Parts: sequence; structure tokens; C-alpha cells
Amino acid sequence: MTDETLIPASPSEDDYVRQVTQAAPLPLLPENDPLALFSEWLAEAGKKEPNDANAVTVSTVDGDGMPDSRMVLLKDFDARGFVFYTNTQSAKGVELNANPKAALLFHWKSLRRQVRIRGAVEPVSGAEADAYFASRARHSQLGAWASEQSRPLPDRLALEKRVAEMGLKFGFSKVPRPPHWSGYRVVPQVIEFWRDRPFRLHERLVYDRVGEGWATKRLYP
Repeated sequence: MTDETLIPASPSEDDYVRQVTQAAPLPLLPENDPLALFSEWLAEAGKKEPNDANAVTVSTVDGDGMPDSRMVLLKDFDARGFVFYTNTQSAKGVELNANPKAALLFHWKSLRRQVRIRGAVEPVSGAEADAYFASRARHSQLGAWASEQSRPLPDRLALEKRVAEMGLKFGFSKVPRPPHWSGYRVVPQVIEFWRDRPFRLHERLVYDRVGEGWATKRLYP
């Protein structure tokens, strides 16, 4: 049985009352451009979160239909979608290549907000991948060549040895992008904004893609 001291207690009635009385009233989320709202929330998270405000959970499905999730860093977003980079031979790369659909989840604990995104996935262009790879720290570039991501690792020394080998291979020259390293763009079909409200009566605003625009709806918490 789980040690109850490990699980935080649910807020009491008094806790919620204090939350209501101490906070300024929140207007309902605006039903306009979801990307503008996301940009606003991400900017606020950048000021409040202790680290990695752009961290996002990426969920995929493997060949057996088993869901798989992991944290990555969002590296770009615009009207086309939300972009992250990875080894395309990793577990997520293999799963996305076989079933190019994914769900994203941003959770900003300090703001008591989250954003859920679902949609089809497409590879970024070679030019985009090259440009981002060139912006990475050199040791990160070498690591992309050295790491056989998601494959068994005998011991830590094996990884460090491969990184050293890559350092010798490229010497002082520019490190090119590995052919197995690129980016994926999640093209949003659905975007849901969730905001904490007292007594678990949270606010949920959903944008559904309709042609070139969006239809909105609000959900019960």
C-alpha cells in the first residue's frame, strides 16, 4: 500500500476559500487565435518556471498500439505547427515514422496551466534541421553523432568513448548534421487550453481545426 505521506492531501474547503479570496478574479479565456494565446502563455511560463518552460511531453504509439511518452524541448512554433528535434532512429522517431501522429502536453506548474495538442506529424525540411543543428553547442553536436539513442548502452564509458571518437573524427572542422538526426512538426488538429480554478472547477477551452480556421468549444472540467 502506498505511504500516504508521499501523496499530497487534497485541498480543504478553507484552502480553496483562501485561493479565491486572495486571487484577482480571472476573466474567461478569449476565443480568438490559439497561437497568440499559446505564445502569451509560453512567454509567461518563461518568466515563472524555474527551468525549461519549453519542455513538452510527446506521446506516440508503438507497433503494438502501446502508448509511449517522453519529455522533449519545443524548438519552434508557428501557424504550421510545433517543432522538436531528435534522433530519427530513436524509439519516438521509429514510432512517428510508422504512425505519424502525436499528442503534446505542456504543463506549467507555477502558472497552474496546461496546453494539450493533437495532430498529424511531418518531418521538417533539411534546411530547417541544418539551421537548428548548427545553432547547438559543439559537444551536443558530437553527442548526436555518438549516441545510438534508445539502444542498449553497455556502460557510461562506452558513450564517453564514442563522444571522444567523434571529437577526433571532426577535429576542429565544422560538425555536420547526422543523417539520422532531424526534426518533426506536429500539425495541430486540436488545441486545448486548461487553467486551474478553485474546487476543481477548471476552465477548458478547445480549438478544433476547421479548414484554415478554428472552431471553439468549452468543456466541463
